[in-house]
Amino acid sequence: MFPSPPPATRALILINIAVSLLQQLLPNLMAGLFALWPPRSGLFEPWQLITYAFLHAQWAHGGWAHLFFNMFALFMFGSALERRWGGRRFVIYYLLCALAAALTQLAVQGSAGSAEPVIGASGGVFGVLLAFAWYFPRQKLIVVPIPIPVPAWLLVTGYALLELLFGVTGAQPGVAHFAHLGGMLGGALCILYWRSRRGLTW
Repeated sequence: MFPSPPPATRALILINIAVSLLQQLLPNLMAGLFALWPPRSGLFEPWQLITYAFLHAQWAHGGWAHLFFNMFALFMFGSALERRWGGRRFVIYYLLCALAAALTQLAVQGSAGSAEPVIGASGGVFGVLLAFAWYFPRQKLIVVPIPIPVPAWLLVTGYALLELLFGVTGAQPGVAHFAHLGGMLGGALCILYWRSRRGLTW
């Protein structure tokens, strides 16, 4: 049995699930208003810099897996961070990572001339992975289907390198690899800023 997630992590998971259910009923409306649209598309709105992170692909097109794996990672790693930081600080961190991921993705799309919308919690989740590896570097994790425990720092470093490789080579089209990296970068900058403040011990 897994322990119940702490309040803020649980709230983020429930909001994502509720929004995903609403997407099944109103897919075009939700995507048009709340997905992250590049400015060149004519559909961009400032709130999309955050709201995109609560949308996921339609379940009929594999979106249930997109949602499940993001929420499972949020549950597994976000819970540990919330217990260390407290709920308020964890939510701030998560949203800052999502924002950094959005800004990174917009910059990449702007340079490539793309006008495709972006959805998904992965940018925030990758920021959570970065923080978990930062604070619990020696925690052993198992990547299915490889039954070999790997320390968190090595696993997350490997993920980052793969995301960079896929982003540069254009592998896995349709996946916002640079948004994932942007979430990790935003998380690292946030942690470094917090640690630089005098008297801050968390």
